[in-house]
Amino acid sequence: MKSAHFLIPGDPDRRTGGTIYDRRIMAGLEHLGWRIELHSLDAAFPMPTPAARHEAHAVLAALPDQALTIIDGLALGAMPEVVAAHRERLRLVGLVHHPLALETGLHEAQRQQLFASEREALRSVRQVIVTSPSTVRALADYAITPEQCAVVLPGTDPAPLAVGSSGDELVLLCAASLTPRKGHAVLLQALAQLRKSDADSPRPMGEGLGVRVAWRLRCAGSDAYDPATATALRKQIEDLGLIDRVDWLGELETADLQTAYQQADGFVLPSFHEGYGMVLAEALARGLPIISTTAGAIPDTVPADAGLLVPPGDATALAEALARFMEEPGLRERLAAGARSARLTLPDWLTVSAQFAEVLEAVAAR
Repeated sequence: MKSAHFLIPGDPDRRTGGTIYDRRIMAGLEHLGWRIELHSLDAAFPMPTPAARHEAHAVLAALPDQALTIIDGLALGAMPEVVAAHRERLRLVGLVHHPLALETGLHEAQRQQLFASEREALRSVRQVIVTSPSTVRALADYAITPEQCAVVLPGTDPAPLAVGSSGDELVLLCAASLTPRKGHAVLLQALAQLRKSDADSPRPMGEGLGVRVAWRLRCAGSDAYDPATATALRKQIEDLGLIDRVDWLGELETADLQTAYQQADGFVLPSFHEGYGMVLAEALARGLPIISTTAGAIPDTVPADAGLLVPPGDATALAEALARFMEEPGLRERLAAGARSARLTLPDWLTVSAQFAEVLEAVAAR
């Protein structure tokens, strides 16, 4: 029986894009007849303590010679000396969702340290698997060539088309953890520019973009990964006078999240970087038009006829795109039609698991 070991930091059941990808790939490989063993590493990665590094070293040391070993990039890039110690004995594969140094909110010293660390760690693996062509391009700065990378896109589960909101408000859904990289603060700044310039608005007449459509933003996502950011965002909606327009849903169970997608009129994700953007594919699978950014892999994931993409961090450009989306029913329908076409091209999880298996088989054969 073909076998492989996966090393993943933190709770393997947490609802982040990278962990969901890892979990679904492992399940797909098992469905294809592989024997998969999961090894959970310390949640401190990618900023591991000495104890976390020691534990990771012990996990690798316990694996049999020539074991096919896939290390999630969240851990791999933070322990170059650990993986270097096992590079000759094990068949190491790096699974990079996006480079660690591209995380938003890092101090420059942290960014440089993570860049140097991940660049060194990648030298110890026999194969790099990435989740988008964008990440292949990003890894050129790490002295990783396209020939060293295999692109295995995330899969997407089939889903019914969204029915949209049933009330008088146009509903936008944002599904993302409350962390700096996801850009919620920029989104709120943009939405503050859309206040209705009428007698019901606390703003002076004519200020802002004067959007006349009633709208609501619903944010689904955990606030546990960066409590300080979550607190700052809740204060921001108070300061901007948006309490009556923004709903914080928290981390939703699968069924509740599906309902949120079904009841939305559009999907918004103002990220500063995405290694793929699985929630964007989920939105496309439901035929939802998208407002997002040009960061990372997003232009690869969202076809031009299915979304409006603006530069990351540009609240004014985002506000203008949102205003167009809200004020132009014809544009909404054209983007929805593009999304409905895109949903037909999304790969399923079994297909991408088979592609992942082919990459592993090639590594084992070498």
